Amino acid sequence: MLATGSDTIQELTIEELRAKVGTGMEIANEEEHLLLSMGPQHPSTHGVLRLLVELDGETVINLAPDIGFLHTGIEKNMESKTFTKALVMTDRMDYLSPMSNNLGYILAVEKLIDLEAPPRAQAIRVILTELQRIASHLVWLGTHALDLAAMSVFLYCFREREYILDLFEMVSGQRMMVSYFRPGGVWRDLPEEFVPAVRHFLDFFPARLADYEALLTKNPIFLKRTKGIGVISAEDAVAWGLTGPGLRASGVNWDIRKMQPYCGYEQYEFDVPLRSEGDVYARYLVRIEEFRQSLRILQQALDKLPDGPVNAADRKFVPPPRSELGHSMEAVIHHFKLWTEGFKAPKGFVYQSVESPRGEFACYLRGDGGPNPARVHFRAPSYVNLASLPKMAKNLFMADLVAIIGSIDIVLGEIDR
Repeated sequence: MLATGSDTIQELTIEELRAKVGTGMEIANEEEHLLLSMGPQHPSTHGVLRLLVELDGETVINLAPDIGFLHTGIEKNMESKTFTKALVMTDRMDYLSPMSNNLGYILAVEKLIDLEAPPRAQAIRVILTELQRIASHLVWLGTHALDLAAMSVFLYCFREREYILDLFEMVSGQRMMVSYFRPGGVWRDLPEEFVPAVRHFLDFFPARLADYEALLTKNPIFLKRTKGIGVISAEDAVAWGLTGPGLRASGVNWDIRKMQPYCGYEQYEFDVPLRSEGDVYARYLVRIEEFRQSLRILQQALDKLPDGPVNAADRKFVPPPRSELGHSMEAVIHHFKLWTEGFKAPKGFVYQSVESPRGEFACYLRGDGGPNPARVHFRAPSYVNLASLPKMAKNLFMADLVAIIGSIDIVLGEIDR
């Protein structure tokens, strides 16, 4: 169960904590138990997260995540912006995967207004979201290893992530808050140096990935800290709503790119990595293999990258090309009205899911006939995945809790939003 910062969790007693989250075990030596506040400043909580932990010595008896310290009101703020202008808010949720946030929201907008991006834009979206998946997993791997006292991996992972952020800057002008995908396509076409730069990345990254594995995969210290730790079964993973690598590490074959394809993912050949152990180590292995599958998708997308426009031809939703603004007053007027007034969407609601690096990221979007969303709500994978933390951590040591938090790969900006 998740608590919020507005809750009175700061004042909870051990008995009240048990009433909130249950125990699932026989309680002994109750008078010796300690109620510990872990965070929100703790460096291993991957954001502004606080955990209220009941300890028997070093053994975790109960655990309650306390969230809400980073609440920004993003969903409500989006209702005061036009559909296009609201896009910039999505970058600030999962700030390690803004491209995935952009895509989930833009696909929902396109579904609501019945607009489809051209094939070249679809391929560009696949390329950039797979690069984003790799960049996000690099942050996860580096920080997860650092939590377990392996500093070299952290430095190497951020070196490769810098290269990907440079690619994002090349196409969007921004390294992180990209806002690159737009209704009907993308902001602009790829610069000519982009494809060679991505192919260079495909050439050198497999060797770098082998370096990470050489440092960790058979490292006896890493194995001791991860194997058999934080186990969750397939049944429990489904019951708790896990998605993404955490779910697939428990043996459940669920990937939105395969089950509910979008952006033409059905055209690409790739495997869904699966493990059955459901522990911290299995979640590590799944993400390592996801690096390789993303490289496969990138190679195919570059090879198949079609020519043609990068935006739909429907000028009711898509601004005119910049080249027309210098000689067409109609284009200038159209551009001005579209950016100041926006476009109107029909009444109705849609729900669109994408496979983000952390799991199923979905957008519920409702229109009321006006230029602004009437309601926006996101299904954030980090929020749901965090809820399973008490289940994974019971009966383990406090030091194991740090490894488990790293393995579920949460981003608090997405949780609190």
